Amino acid sequence: MTATAPAFAAYADDQLYRVLLVEDDEADALLVEELLHDTGLPFRLTVTTTLADACAELAGEPADCILLDLHLPDASGPAAVATVRASAPHTAVVVLTGLSERHAGTDAMSAGAQDYLVKGKVEPDLLRRTVRYAVYRSRSERAAVEAQAARLQAQENKRLERGLLPQPLLETRAVTITTRYLPGREQALLGGDFLDAVEDDGVLHGIVGDVSGHGPDAAALGVCLRIAWRSLVLGGHRGAELLRLLDRILSAERREPHLFATCALITLDQGARTATLHLAGHDAPLLSTDQGTLEVSSAHGIALGIAPELGQWPQTVIPLPATGGLTLYTDGLTEGYAGDTDRRLGVDGLLGLIDRLPPTDPGTHVDLLIKEARALNAGRHTDDLAVLRLDWGPRGPSEGS
Repeated sequence: MTATAPAFAAYADDQLYRVLLVEDDEADALLVEELLHDTGLPFRLTVTTTLADACAELAGEPADCILLDLHLPDASGPAAVATVRASAPHTAVVVLTGLSERHAGTDAMSAGAQDYLVKGKVEPDLLRRTVRYAVYRSRSERAAVEAQAARLQAQENKRLERGLLPQPLLETRAVTITTRYLPGREQALLGGDFLDAVEDDGVLHGIVGDVSGHGPDAAALGVCLRIAWRSLVLGGHRGAELLRLLDRILSAERREPHLFATCALITLDQGARTATLHLAGHDAPLLSTDQGTLEVSSAHGIALGIAPELGQWPQTVIPLPATGGLTLYTDGLTEGYAGDTDRRLGVDGLLGLIDRLPPTDPGTHVDLLIKEARALNAGRHTDDLAVLRLDWGPRGPSEGS
């Protein structure tokens, strides 16, 4: 049986306390209600006579404070406290004990109650202080739990970031490797952008990719594809064959059937002075030389996970100048807005930014480019961003980061 008393609002500047009284003695329940009125606290009181009814009430509507009698028809003692705390772990619990129960209050607090009151010894001022303090303490405990959860999430984000940003596996010092990864939104789980670079038999291999969507599913799939790519490259797989295997892995590992991924594979062979490029639904890289920066004219193939039976990924062979750099990136760098317009930055806008940047080392150049692109976008479009830049020639490996 549940009874609800009208709210009492003695102080308009004070909060309304939602109080749940669990008491099977009608006279004691009436006394508690009168004491609550005398406290001057604004409150809404709900009364239940059993612990089962109290748990049902809490499931439907939360309370700020639970006043709990320790002798109920269906529960008693610390077990009653444990049960109500399980139903409402972040709600203040104040137990009501009898005069003869010397240790009941302390036992109840050990079971999770914030405080206890002895029936017949309660004055309005004491009840007021007890309720307010119990609610404050309960909310402080909840804030501490939420802060701990936030810390754990931040640690998880760092672990995801370490997975998305591996250390390049390289032996050569003839090529400078610059990598950057930025999440689209602060304090959000990292999205599905990924990148990697490894060296095998004196040849440098790189990948930049982007799983559709955001959040943990996309991030997990991005990490899976990156690790699979590294393993397959070190196992001797190359080009279209490698993309077919990644396509199969994506189809097997994705949790949602609509997830797909774009990626760009690059194989840089300095001995042959060529770079071999395969694009799977991805933007072409940028080639920087002493004459400037241009988008590489490239053959394109379908994104991974779209239509495995139609997977065709032609290669593009790029002659390498004596000095230069190749920049592979995800669309988070180009899909932002180009200032106070509805126009997106795009590749042309990106090339325009590059033309205006001062000559500098590759790491600083990439940082300036990202900063300028984000300044133009001004937070209007959010997306993850990954950049892999490979530089070779007289500038030396010490310039990258």
